[in-house]
Amino acid sequence: MGREDDYRIEPGADLKGANLTNADLRDADLTGADLTGANLSGAYLNDANLYREKLSGESLSGESLSGAILRGAYLNDANLTGANLSGAYLNDAKLISANLTNADLRDADLTGADLTGANLSGADLHGANLHGANLTDANLTGKNLGDANLSGANLTGAKLSGESLSGANLRGANLRGAKLSGAILRGAYLNGAILSGADLSGADLFRAKLISANLTNADLSGAQLSGANLTGANLNELNLHGAYLNGTNLSGANLSGENFTAANLSGANLTAANLSGANLTAAKLRGANLTAAKLRGANLTDANLTRANLNGADLIGATMPDGSVHE
Repeated sequence: MGREDDYRIEPGADLKGANLTNADLRDADLTGADLTGANLSGAYLNDANLYREKLSGESLSGESLSGAILRGAYLNDANLTGANLSGAYLNDAKLISANLTNADLRDADLTGADLTGANLSGADLHGANLHGANLTDANLTGKNLGDANLSGANLTGAKLSGESLSGANLRGANLRGAKLSGAILRGAYLNGAILSGADLSGADLFRAKLISANLTNADLSGAQLSGANLTGANLNELNLHGAYLNGTNLSGANLSGENFTAANLSGANLTAANLSGANLTAAKLRGANLTAAKLRGANLTDANLTRANLNGADLIGATMPDGSVHE
């Protein structure tokens, strides 16, 4: 069995093919060291400095790397299954196609890291900083991203179905085409986020902040949006069939031609919203504020407008709940 005192553990050390099984490398400074092909099975790397280390393709499965400094490290295709990386510094690290299944990344710093195509299924990212990280096509299903900082991150096509993102910071994040069906985004910050073409069917967005977000062509069927703030959001070509929008702020929103069939908009703020040609068949608009809303040609067949405020609303050509057409 290899021992760390069999090798020179220092910055720039030549450790190619070294047997460091179960080695105690806590607090070691391995800046610039060559660990190509080294066996680090069972090694303790807590708080070690592995700045810009080349570890691509290495197996670090189950390793203890808590607090380790891996800034700018090359970990493409590395096996980090079940590794403890809590509090680790992985900013600007290259983790393309890395396997981080069930890894512990709580409070880790992944600012600017490249995680394109990485497998993070089951990984715990609670409180992690992923600001500006590239997570294109990454698999993030099945664990905890609550309170994580994903502001400005690229999550294009990322798999987040059923993921817990409650309170997460996703301001300005790119979630184009992301899979978020059934995801929990209660109170999440999505201001300015790009969600065009994203699958948010059945997602929980209760009281989420979506100010100026781009939701063009997103699927929000059956989504929970009660109390969400969508002021200034781009909501063109949405699927809101059966969505829960009670108490949601949609003031001034462009919702022309949208499908709100059986949607719950009770108590929603739709002041000056453009609902021209929208399908509101059997929609629940009880107590909704539709002051100065544009409802020209909208279909309100069987809609519930009990105590709704329609002062100044434009209803020309709209089909009313009783089937009559407003002139």
